[in-house]
Amino acid sequence: MAKDWWDPNGKFKPLHLFNPARISFIRNKLVSHFSLNINSEKPLKNLKILDIGCGGGLLCEPLSRLGAKITGIDASRQNIEIAKIHSKQMSLNIKYINTSPEKLNLNNEFDVILNMEVVEHVSDVKLFIKSCSKLIKKNGIMFVATINKNLKSYIFAILGAEYVLRWLPIGTHDWDKFLTPKDLEIIVMENNFVPDETIGMKFDIFYNKWKISKDSSVNYISTFLKN
Repeated sequence: MAKDWWDPNGKFKPLHLFNPARISFIRNKLVSHFSLNINSEKPLKNLKILDIGCGGGLLCEPLSRLGAKITGIDASRQNIEIAKIHSKQMSLNIKYINTSPEKLNLNNEFDVILNMEVVEHVSDVKLFIKSCSKLIKKNGIMFVATINKNLKSYIFAILGAEYVLRWLPIGTHDWDKFLTPKDLEIIVMENNFVPDETIGMKFDIFYNKWKISKDSSVNYISTFLKN
């Protein structure tokens, strides 16, 4: 399984393709928000980041290399064990915990929370966001990457990605759990966050990579600031 997670051409290839654009956006956003030195070798030094649904650590490791103090949590014990093994092999100091945000007793601990491709799999989004709100410091920033809810997203994210391209196993996504940026905003604002920015993510078939886009009709990332 560890080999599967870290094989860029294996079953987690879609996440590997996502990573460069996501990391670039996260790094630049954090540098701007916290007035950090983007030219530093470790521009995110000492920022405390919580990656929820961290999987095998595909986001945790590059952010750790940028200097951040990373905690990764996942409901799957197997994912956490894989992440621990790989980070040890890479000589990275990342804290991994097999838990959910609802059970994590680290109030006001983090500067940054990452919810990347998580909320569309959560049974109770309101409870999930409420739990996130307790974990983040005032003026902290939360990233939520998910899938819009419309006909186009059903065609691209489910029919296209699962049935035609077979990027993902059939049944990975439930369209009923998709959220429009506005619906997400309403839930998050009820939990002491204010909306910051929403950008789109678009796959460039010619270059075989994801890019930041103004088009948020399918994949998007929204950022929120903690009051």
